[in-house]
Amino acid sequence: MKRLLLTLLLGVAGAGAAQTYPERPVRAIIPNAAGGANDIVGRIVLQKMGGVLGQQLVVDNRGGAGGAIGAEIAARSAPDGYTLLVATFATHAIIPHLQKRIAYDPIGDFDPVSLLAVQYAMMTLAPTVPAASVQQLVALARAKPGQLNYATAGPGSTSDFMGRMFAKVAGIDVTIINYKGGAAIVPALMSGEAHFNFGPIPAMSAHVKAGRVKAIAVSGPKRSLAQPDLPTVSESGLPDVSAAAWVGLVVPRGTHGARIERLAAAASAAVKSADTREQLIATGADPDGRTTRAFGEFIRSEHARYGKIVRELGLGGR
Repeated sequence: MKRLLLTLLLGVAGAGAAQTYPERPVRAIIPNAAGGANDIVGRIVLQKMGGVLGQQLVVDNRGGAGGAIGAEIAARSAPDGYTLLVATFATHAIIPHLQKRIAYDPIGDFDPVSLLAVQYAMMTLAPTVPAASVQQLVALARAKPGQLNYATAGPGSTSDFMGRMFAKVAGIDVTIINYKGGAAIVPALMSGEAHFNFGPIPAMSAHVKAGRVKAIAVSGPKRSLAQPDLPTVSESGLPDVSAAAWVGLVVPRGTHGARIERLAAAASAAVKSADTREQLIATGADPDGRTTRAFGEFIRSEHARYGKIVRELGLGGR
C-alpha cells in the first residue's frame, strides 16, 4: 500500500512539474565546435523550439573526440529535462564502434526526443578528373589502381568513413589522404591535389556552382531536397553505398516522460514550421521530425548497421 501511495504521489508531482516545465532556460549541449554543420542545424531548430516552449535553449558547445566529450557530459547530467544533447550520426552510430573506450552508452544512457534533420554528403571531383558520373569514376579508378586519391577531413571523420565504404563496395583501390578538417579539402580538390571527396552540401555547393569542383552524386538513400537534380550513389549503380549524417535531440536516461513529450512536441513544431524547413534545406539538411519511439528505433538501427560496416572495413577499436 505504501509503495502504491508513493507511486501515485510521484506521478501527481511529475504531472504537475510537466505542466509548468520548463520554468527556466534549458541547456543544449552541441558536441561539436561552433560553426560546423551539426552546430548550424542544431541552433536553427533550438532557437525555434525556445519560442514554442517559452524559454531559451542555451547552446553549450562541447567539441572534441568527434563528439564523444559532449555526449559524455550529457550522459552524466541530471535527468531533469534541463539538459539536452544534440545527438549526431557520429556520437550514436560511429564513435561507439571506432573508439574502444568511451564513457557513455549511446543506447542505454539516453532517452530519444526527436530526429531533427538528415544531412547527405555531396560527392565531388577535382575539375581535372576525367569523369562526370559515379560509373565513370569507378571505371577510371579500376583502370588506374592506386593512382586516384580520396580526401578526408581526418581519420574517423564522416568523410573518411564514407570514402572507405565507397571504395570497398565499388571494389577500387584508392589512396586515402587525411587533411586537417574539411576547410583544407576544397583547395586541394580545386588544384587537383585531391581527386574526390564526400563533403557537406552547403560547404561544397558554391564551389560547384562556380565550376571550381564537379558534383556527381549525393550519399543518402534518396535525393537531397537541396540538390534534387543530383542522383544518389545508389541510383548510380552502387545500391549498397548509402550513408547520411543526422542530427537529433536526446536527454539523459530517466528524464520524466511528460517532459520528453513536451520537448518532442516543441521539436516537431519547430521542424515543421515553414521558416525552419527553409533554413534547414538551405544548409543542405532534409528536415525530419520523427519523435520518441520512432527516433529510438532509428538510433538502434543506425547503431547496429554502422557497427557492422565498421567491422567490415576493419576500422574498429582505434
